[in-house]
Amino acid sequence: MFSRLEKKLKLENYFEEGFPVQHLPKMIFVMVLGLIYISNTHYAEKTVRKINAMQAEVEDLRADYTTRKSDLMFASKQSEVARKVNSYGIKESLKPPYKVVVKKSEY
Repeated sequence: MFSRLEKKLKLENYFEEGFPVQHLPKMIFVMVLGLIYISNTHYAEKTVRKINAMQAEVEDLRADYTTRKSDLMFASKQSEVARKVNSYGIKESLKPPYKVVVKKSEY
């Protein structure tokens, strides 16, 4: 099988005088470039996977933040605060607040 392939491609003409050593540095250079290209592709794909995972995590954290912010806003409403402190016996004042005016000579 290999002899037929060799005859069809006529490879015996290329290696009659031995292995062409003068082309060896160029071939090694091309192989190194190929390895760098492959490793760079793997690194880029790994980075893209990390970015996608981080984006999903950011979306989850953003949803948690929005939920907690909404809960805090609801819990800090005046009616909710009044309802929660009612169990301690603290009642909401029905009188409106008034302004305390202090003259400069009094302090």
